[in-house]
Amino acid sequence: MTPRLIVSDLDGTLLGSDHTLHKSTVEVLRALVKQGHHVALASGRHYHDMQVFRDQLDIPAHLISTNGAYVHDPVDTLLAANHLEPEHAKTLIGLPRPPQVRLNLYRESGWHIDSEAPHLLSLHASTGFGYEVVPPAKMDTNGVGKVLYLGDPKALKQLEAQAQEAHGDGLHITYSTIDSLEIMAGGVNKGVALSSLLERLGLTPVDCLAFGDNLNDTEMLDLAGEAQVMANAHPALFDRVTGAERIGHHGEAAVAQWLKKRFGL
Repeated sequence: MTPRLIVSDLDGTLLGSDHTLHKSTVEVLRALVKQGHHVALASGRHYHDMQVFRDQLDIPAHLISTNGAYVHDPVDTLLAANHLEPEHAKTLIGLPRPPQVRLNLYRESGWHIDSEAPHLLSLHASTGFGYEVVPPAKMDTNGVGKVLYLGDPKALKQLEAQAQEAHGDGLHITYSTIDSLEIMAGGVNKGVALSSLLERLGLTPVDCLAFGDNLNDTEMLDLAGEAQVMANAHPALFDRVTGAERIGHHGEAAVAQWLKKRFGL
């Protein structure tokens, strides 16, 4: 048997509509690990936010967090950390934005936000991960894995254009949802992190099966030998990934269903 690396996004992909793992998903991934396959979770979520799902799976999974800014091995060793240049982070913190747009920083130590936003915590209800409110003027520009703006899509498009004009190739700009603009250092994305992980495991992209649903999954899916795009995916994602297969809805545990057929479980 040729071991494979199975890598999946979380929200909108591996997790159900309630942002939790379906029982069948847990069973299938455990069975595949027992067969000798590798598993990695790749998300825009913070590393500490993702640990809970790995613990629930109870398998030795690698974690690609903050859209590829950080990579941890199954025993929590930090394998890679890629931060924004402090001057770039300073620019992004200072960009003018409407008052309803929330500014967030994902750092190794946690999640900083510019103002209280309790409605955001529902996404993290099952993990208990929360933010610390820090005024923008006091935000530390060192050690920032991601700057995240949350709010009206039109306002985010303006912020995207301003960020691109300011620092161009020094930034990697993407969206995890239509109202979530995510900015990492240039060259930082899930695909680059996945490539380094495959090399570490002694595997090639042909040996990789990837699952995703949004634009921040583009590079990861395009790298994988077998790319699966969810039925609920961003409308533009399928056309961005060469040779992708469209599978079912995340709310119906479609990743688990597909893997059962693929590996004859």
